[in-house]
Amino acid sequence: MVTQLKQTGEFVQECWVELQRVTWPDWAQLKNATLVVIVFCLLVSLVIWIMDMASRFFIDVIMGIFGA
Repeated sequence: MVTQLKQTGEFVQECWVELQRVTWPDWAQLKNATLVVIVFCLLVSLVIWIMDMASRFFIDVIMGIFGA
């Protein structure tokens, strides 16, 4: 039990040291990255919507051919 507590303490200390080494983005980089993510999500959503509309159209055509 004591060994596990000691290892946990060492782990927390190592995590803190690593967090000190991280270079955090500044406000401009954060805004740009957020904008890129939003635009990418919108583009992917648009592509999925177009694929959905196209598949719906083709399924309606095929169903119409067979009288369903």
